[in-house]
Amino acid sequence: MKKALIAAAILSAATLTIAGCAPAAPAAGGKIELAFWHGYTEADGDVLNELVSEFNASQDGIEITPSVKPWATLLDSALPALTSKTGPEIMALPVENIPVFASKGALKPLDDWYGAADSGASVLNEQAVATGVVKGEKYAVPLSFTPLTMFYNKTMFDAAGVSVPTTWDEWVAAATALTVDENGDGTPDQYGLALQDHGTVGNGVWPSLFKSGGGDVVTADGTSVIDSKENVATLAYWADALKKGSFSPVGLAGADADGLFSAGKVAMTLGGPWMASVSEAAGIDYGIASLPAGPAGIKASALAVDMSVTSQATDEEAAAAQTFFTWFYQHANMVKWSLASGWPPLTTDVTADEVAENPVVSALTDQSQYGAALLPGVIKSTDVLTAMDTATQKALSGGDPADLLATAQKEISAALGQ
Repeated sequence: MKKALIAAAILSAATLTIAGCAPAAPAAGGKIELAFWHGYTEADGDVLNELVSEFNASQDGIEITPSVKPWATLLDSALPALTSKTGPEIMALPVENIPVFASKGALKPLDDWYGAADSGASVLNEQAVATGVVKGEKYAVPLSFTPLTMFYNKTMFDAAGVSVPTTWDEWVAAATALTVDENGDGTPDQYGLALQDHGTVGNGVWPSLFKSGGGDVVTADGTSVIDSKENVATLAYWADALKKGSFSPVGLAGADADGLFSAGKVAMTLGGPWMASVSEAAGIDYGIASLPAGPAGIKASALAVDMSVTSQATDEEAAAAQTFFTWFYQHANMVKWSLASGWPPLTTDVTADEVAENPVVSALTDQSQYGAALLPGVIKSTDVLTAMDTATQKALSGGDPADLLATAQKEISAALGQ
């Protein structure tokens, strides 16, 4: 699911504006029928469909029919379907698409549901909620929100006598100590860290590092700040550390890092819960830890998917969808969703102990407090990330961080119309 979800971040160009539709009467028998499109095709999809069935059985007034489509297919077909009024009333979207769909009138605001005392929204992870905010309005509710985490090779750590790092300085020291060049040819046989410099996992490595260093990429009000002094210091820190320690190959994308870790060529990498099964399949004894803290603490960009009510829904159908949302976030449902899907809980009232039978979910539950929304509300997120990637990749290859971020600032500001 991970590869499909990351690929879905690039939405095909669409110029359609979604027209409203007239209210419709409930289906025969008095039930309100809702179509729900999502792209979860693995265990997460099975449990989501099962939960929908349980909701249908829990009451007599609403019937939701889920339809599973690969993310790319869903994103390509959703806008045309909504325009022709043949789309769904509820739709799951990778969060980078929320601003795009909202800007085209494809989604209904959900502020009233969030403001209702009995909605259940008060226990939702605040940063997960932030992924669905566009120009101050909430257009989505969270469906998955998984902060970037660190996977490490326990065998390599034990052999080197290295402890799991908790700060950037400890991280660099550990990565250097875990780098091994057995024949002294200048090319390590084992690297300490797979430091991705472009096309990173969920596009989140450098937003995480910039935020942990006290900076940001784009502020909540949509202003580019990538050339801030904090970001220059962060990029210089990692470029200098890599030059001195040679603890990572350069030019790594997220898929490259996954491959190095699963091949036993690197001691630490950044990724998501899928790396647990990848590691197990490769016979790697792995551990999971939060990202080490930077000067501003730990900020881990999250891979996320939201649910939205589409413009096709009548007021009555939108209210029915919101009834489902409230039911979905009930405590027992959140525990079931997390344990079966492998994604950490979306609500703050579920503890790590309650999902301890899945050690990966339990570890990520503890780390959910560090999760950060990636570019919430930014329509031109692809352009922003491209400019950022160019700067980080060139900096780790020897370029000047300040100059590169200044160029990125101009490119991002232009993309955002500033």
